[in-house]
Amino acid sequence: MEQTQYHGIFDSHAHYDDEAFDPDRDELLNHISQNGVCAVINAGCDLPSSHEGIALSQKYPFFYSSIGIHPHEAQSVTQETIEELRSLAQNPKVVAVGEIGLDYHYDLSPREKQREVFEQQLLLAKELSLPVIIHSREATAETLTLLKKYRPQGVVHCFSGSAETAREIVGLGMYLGFTGMITFKNTKHALEAIQAVPTDRLLLETDCPYMTPVPYRGKRCDSTMIALTAQKMAQLKNLPIQEMIDLARQNTCRLFGIEEGALG
Repeated sequence: MEQTQYHGIFDSHAHYDDEAFDPDRDELLNHISQNGVCAVINAGCDLPSSHEGIALSQKYPFFYSSIGIHPHEAQSVTQETIEELRSLAQNPKVVAVGEIGLDYHYDLSPREKQREVFEQQLLLAKELSLPVIIHSREATAETLTLLKKYRPQGVVHCFSGSAETAREIVGLGMYLGFTGMITFKNTKHALEAIQAVPTDRLLLETDCPYMTPVPYRGKRCDSTMIALTAQKMAQLKNLPIQEMIDLARQNTCRLFGIEEGALG
């Protein structure tokens, strides 16, 4: 766990249900608030992870969860799956539908099925009045087409696209989430995107255990490492690091309907 001098860190996208945390999950989460973390949203990728995220949110007061089916898992989705998501969304700690979207890099589910399931979940989010957490990889044009069609509230997470795409997404009233990827070499587009959009549309996230920022690449990521991502974002926005952390937290609370006063 990265020791940080900062406070009020809100990790807007994590996967603490991942098996990478099996050896020490409780130990890590019982002490994470001592390292500046005040809140976490655990993102669902399928029904099991959606259930596990809710269980974590019941166990840890600073945890929230999202429920959804990642495009990799789209081929297994039935109407019963959507009904179960609808039921899970009734839990008061569920704050979003996601992560949902399109992934044309791995194509682990047929593209037509990915689009169908994405649309089903966009409709579900609208029905439930919940924001969405969007996964989009090598599918920018079609993702934008569907966002324009359904006009959800939400965030495109782990954004790595162009400044032009960033402006278009923000123009739809959405937010952009950035991970430790912005500390990597060869991330020119993401850095230009951060510079192109206003600070009130930026979220900080880890996508942990993945996307570990420099200088810890190769190690398991956790929420305390957001300080390193915030440092890079703050540099690009010419702001103090703590102010960037505070702004991102405020943005996250606004998007997901969480009262800042309820945070630790």
